[in-house]
Amino acid sequence: MSLKVLDGKKFSKMVLEGASNLTRNAAMVDALNVFPVPDGDTGTNMNLTITSGAKEVEKNTSNQIGAVASAFAKGLLMGARGNSGVILSQLFRGFSKSMEGKETINAAEFANAFDKGVETAYKAVMKPVEGTILTVAKDAARKAVKEAKKSDDILYIMKELVKESKASLNRTPDLLPVLKEVGVVDSGGQGLVTVYEGFLAVLEGKELPKVSVNAPSMGELVNAEHHKAQMHMKTEDIHFGYCTEFMVRFEDKKIKSNPFDEINFRNELSQHGDSLLVVADEDVVKVHIHTEQPGNMLTLAHRYGSLINIKVENMREQHSAILESENEVIPSYSQPASEKKKEYGIVTVAMGEGIEEMFSSMGASVIQGGQTMNPSTEDIVKAIAEVNAEKVFILPNNSNIIMASEQAASVVDEEVVIIRTKTVPQGIASILAFNPSADMAENEKKMNEAIAAVKSGQVTYAVRDTSIDGVEIAKGDFMGISEGKILTSKTDKQEVTKELLSNMLDEDSEIVTIIYGEDSSEEEAQELAEFIEEKFPDVEAEIHNGKQPIYSFILSVE
Repeated sequence: MSLKVLDGKKFSKMVLEGASNLTRNAAMVDALNVFPVPDGDTGTNMNLTITSGAKEVEKNTSNQIGAVASAFAKGLLMGARGNSGVILSQLFRGFSKSMEGKETINAAEFANAFDKGVETAYKAVMKPVEGTILTVAKDAARKAVKEAKKSDDILYIMKELVKESKASLNRTPDLLPVLKEVGVVDSGGQGLVTVYEGFLAVLEGKELPKVSVNAPSMGELVNAEHHKAQMHMKTEDIHFGYCTEFMVRFEDKKIKSNPFDEINFRNELSQHGDSLLVVADEDVVKVHIHTEQPGNMLTLAHRYGSLINIKVENMREQHSAILESENEVIPSYSQPASEKKKEYGIVTVAMGEGIEEMFSSMGASVIQGGQTMNPSTEDIVKAIAEVNAEKVFILPNNSNIIMASEQAASVVDEEVVIIRTKTVPQGIASILAFNPSADMAENEKKMNEAIAAVKSGQVTYAVRDTSIDGVEIAKGDFMGISEGKILTSKTDKQEVTKELLSNMLDEDSEIVTIIYGEDSSEEEAQELAEFIEEKFPDVEAEIHNGKQPIYSFILSVE
């Protein structure tokens, strides 16, 4: 059996099977994460990302392979979560670009598409690390290109690509010492292999167990995002009452007389509502907007082609139903929506009611998320829109959210700067350095300088047995982490925290901030403050109730 030409219909099946296979194996990929901390996990993030891409493919009606690949790339882009998800989206962004406008492709074009994907992904990563998903993708693509010079059989090329991806995956511990130390292969690379295995299964005609692809729609994501916020306002204060979501399939005749410009279209719609999201490619444009005139939005869009996948929901009715079901007490005040954009906005990511309140009190707009819950590119895009500012700073506060933030910044019209905060203390220090009277460049400089001046520490629990950096860790133990490195692990939480503090503090330290979480008490935090006072008499200790999950204590040393 051989395959000389690949069309969109077959490629759609490959995408859906690749997504299903990753879904089936997400827990296995999660288990390969090197650090034993509770986190968003590579398998989970990649699964959420590819499920979003597969959902777009399911909705695509074209059998042109270029259109299918474009739909897949668009879904991946907006659904990308975590570094692994963003890299996956970039791999298939380059992959799809090489297929633009093509009805079908041959073996050479198929192999070249994987190579172009690798090129795009490497460009997207500031400091590529070998021994990761990037290496697996690169080695597999090079093998495909090499074999395509000898064979015109797409099935054979895919078999060789999968074979090489597995071999490359097995070599990752030789390239990344931490993998060899823990005794695992790279989790992102393993996730990519499962996708490729799904592709191959379709080409071979194999039947694998089916897993339903049920990614939430854009509207469903918006509803979930705003559910908690709706508890704190009255129904009559909803300024734009209709959640309107639709797509336009471009028509040549209409586009010829009325050329489509994504930026101009977005600006035009922005005058009629908020929470606007516009994503376009060569064939379709997808829109989400909260507005008072859903019909007018459809009329404006209809100039460019035929309307499909229309969904309009009355948010005032939804809001009343939510309040009734939750039996919440409605505050007697509300903040009216502002239509005029302010000069600056700050978007930050945080978990824990107390930490969220800290950031809000400093003027930031907070996306709920962080460890175990990485927001997607689409979540961040919506947050940028809702902060309603011309210039926006984003503080990810987690290394696994930085790439999704950068990807979100690349698809919006606002001037956006990512301050690469990796911890809550860095985020707080960064906001405190912000000066609304200064220009964007000066603020960026000062906010980054503030990051460098603070030490961050966390105390959390281990989710698996392991040995890393010379520290023996048992499942359930508490771990003291400073600047991403596990320094200590013990069964006693207070003992671990004191040992961590002793490692973080030195003669230059002046202030320690202790933020205690859901599983800790004010008395335990006070005990730590007294320990600091006794051992480091010149250091001042501050205590805050962050109410955060996952981390018993978050520590900041300045």
